[in-house]
Amino acid sequence: MKYTVSIEISLPRERAVQLLADPAHMAKWLRGLVLHEPLSGVHGQVGTKSRVVLQTGKQKMECTETITRREPADLNGIPSGSVVHFDREIVGDGMWSAVRDRLTEAGPETTLWVSESEYRFSGLLMRLVALLMPGAFRKQSLQHMQDFKAFAEQGKDVREAKE
Repeated sequence: MKYTVSIEISLPRERAVQLLADPAHMAKWLRGLVLHEPLSGVHGQVGTKSRVVLQTGKQKMECTETITRREPADLNGIPSGSVVHFDREIVGDGMWSAVRDRLTEAGPETTLWVSESEYRFSGLLMRLVALLMPGAFRKQSLQHMQDFKAFAEQGKDVREAKE
């Protein structure tokens, strides 16, 4: 299963990518994040493997995330017109996913974030979920992007939202 979602953020690209890459802010916009800890490497750097635990209601999902691309490595002084890439692989019980994020300047104070996701399922339960509710994955990706936008632009924290 593959899909692409995108959103515009009313911040300069350099500021948006710095917020997105900062682990101190992750729980403020990544809804359901319980834990995101590097198992090897440095958070956000290519090759780093992290244990990620997400919880939605009573459902808890644990997976391993590997950073496969981050360009440029230094998120300060990014040349105008260049594209910022954040790519990662996520492996969980019965699931493999690759996410390719691209952040470009949509204007001097606006960033376009395009996220391509690809999922493969090996477990029967995950295959069934993907078959019966394929839109749920796209909807969740878009929700994370909307939550990041609200955090970046207005300082909203998803942990303070009323469910």
